[in-house]
Amino acid sequence: MICDATCQGWAALGGGVGGLFTALAAAIAAWQLVYMKRQSRTAFEDAIVREYRELASTLPLKALLGESLSNREHADKLDEFYRYFDLCNSQVFLHDHGRISDETWAFWEQGIRTNLKRPAFARAWNEIAGRANGDFAELRRVCPPVPTTQPEVSA
Repeated sequence: MICDATCQGWAALGGGVGGLFTALAAAIAAWQLVYMKRQSRTAFEDAIVREYRELASTLPLKALLGESLSNREHADKLDEFYRYFDLCNSQVFLHDHGRISDETWAFWEQGIRTNLKRPAFARAWNEIAGRANGDFAELRRVCPPVPTTQPEVSA
């Protein structure tokens, strides 16, 4: 009889310890999933940052510094501006669908808004938005085109 009570006590203790280890393993697995998701999102965001840097390197330095472009410079770089606006539109879309963290989006949104206040970007955005037949809906929502009153600079 003593063995039966003792064996039952050990069995109960073993079951409790086993349950505790199972719960601990489940908690660790959940933490790993959250951590991996965060790492995956960071890697994805880093890839988009690399794409932005590559694209920004093709834009005229004058435009990035807030200077106006000549008509010729504007026409020569309109394709690059188009790709920049397409990337910005994708960034808005990705944030809207939870692929970009709110923290990263706040930084990117500020950068997009800052760039679109620069004369060369504003001019290109107004022209492209006017010709794009409704494309760039996400970017239009965040930064609607604003007609510029700045005179065009001749080459």
